[in-house]
Amino acid sequence: MRCATTFTGRACPSRTLYASTKRRSFSTVHWSSKPTQTEIRSAREYCANLLKNYDSPSYTLLAFIPPQAQTAYLAIRAFNIEIARIADTASTAQVGALRLQFWRDTVTKTFQGAPPKQPVAIQLHAAIDELARRSNGQARFSKSWLLRIISAREQYLSNNPYPTMDTLERYSENTYSTLLYLTLQALPLASITADHIASHVGKATGIVAVLRGLPLLAFPLSPNHHSNNAGLADNVANQRARSQQGVVTLPLDIMAEVGLREEDVLRKGPEAEGLRDAVFSVAIRASDHLITARSMITNLRKGQDVGHDFEHSSEEEHTAARQSASTSVSAQLSDVEKAFGVFMPAVSTQLWLDRLQMVDFDVFREQLRHRDWKLPWKAWLAQRRKAF
Repeated sequence: MRCATTFTGRACPSRTLYASTKRRSFSTVHWSSKPTQTEIRSAREYCANLLKNYDSPSYTLLAFIPPQAQTAYLAIRAFNIEIARIADTASTAQVGALRLQFWRDTVTKTFQGAPPKQPVAIQLHAAIDELARRSNGQARFSKSWLLRIISAREQYLSNNPYPTMDTLERYSENTYSTLLYLTLQALPLASITADHIASHVGKATGIVAVLRGLPLLAFPLSPNHHSNNAGLADNVANQRARSQQGVVTLPLDIMAEVGLREEDVLRKGPEAEGLRDAVFSVAIRASDHLITARSMITNLRKGQDVGHDFEHSSEEEHTAARQSASTSVSAQLSDVEKAFGVFMPAVSTQLWLDRLQMVDFDVFREQLRHRDWKLPWKAWLAQRRKAF
C-alpha cells in the first residue's frame, strides 16, 4: 500500500526531437578549415530549435545559464537530444549502433578540430574554441564524458527495462548528471562540491525522464514519442490494440516488490494493479535526490559540511575538481552560488513531481505531457533566492 509521504521528507543517505527542424544526413565529410561565422550562427539556431521543439524545459532554462556558457549549453543539450533520439528512430539495434558509432567518431574529430558538417558538431567545436579562449587554454571539456553519455545510451538502445533501481540511478548519473558536469566545465568551474550537487540533481532528472517516457514507450504512438510536446492522442482502448509493440522500463526490482507485471501494464495501461505504487516508489527516489541537493546547500549556508561524501569523487574525470577543492565552507558556497544556473533542472524536475503527486501518481494522465507554464516564474524565483 502506498504511504502518504509527500516530496518534502528527509534527505536520503549518501547514495526528446525534430519538429520544425529538418534532419540532416550523417555526413562523413569534414571541414578543411574552421567553420565560418555564418555557419556557426546557423548551427546555433539549429541547436536552439532542437531544444525548443523537443526539450522545452532545457530551452526555457537557457536564460539562467551564464552568458559565457550558453554556447556550450546549447551544444551539450543538442548533443543529448541527438543521442537520445537514436533509440526512437533507428529501425534496428544494429542501425542504432552504427549511428552511435558515428557520434563517437564525431566527438573525436570535433575535439581534434575537424568537426563534420553537422550542426551539433559545429556548435560543440565553437564551444570548445570559446572555452579555450576565455581560459587561456587552462580549462577544457572532458571528451570522455561525452563518450560516456553515448555508451550509457547504447546500453538501453532497445529500451530494455532497468534490472534494479540502482541501475537506473547509474544510468541517470552517466547521462543527466554528466550533462551538468560538462556545463560546469563551460563556466569554467572546477568544484567537487558543485559536482556533488550536480550528481544528485542529474540523478533526479534522469529518473523523472524515465517516468515521463513510460506511457509513450508502453504505447508508442509515433517515432517522435520522446518529444515533451506530444500528448497521448489516442484513448486507452486504441492504445491496447498496439500494446504488443510497447515496453515497460520501470526497474524490475520495484515491479517485483509491488507485484506489477509488464503484461498487465501493456494490457490495462493506467489500470494495471500496482502501477501507481511502482511509479510512487521510483518518484520517491528522484525526490530524495532533490532533497539531498537542497540539504547540502542549506548545510553550507549554516557554515557546516555538506553532510556526506561524494561517491563519484574518485573518478578520473573529477580530478580537476578534486585538486581545486577547498576546505573552506564559504569558498564551497561561493562555488555553488556561481554554478546555481546549472542546477536549474531541479526546478523543472520538482514541478513535474508535484504534478505527478497531484494526479495520485497516475503517470498516464495527459496533463503530465504538457509544458508547465509556471517553469519560467519558478526558475526566476529559484535563481533570485539561490534555492530550488
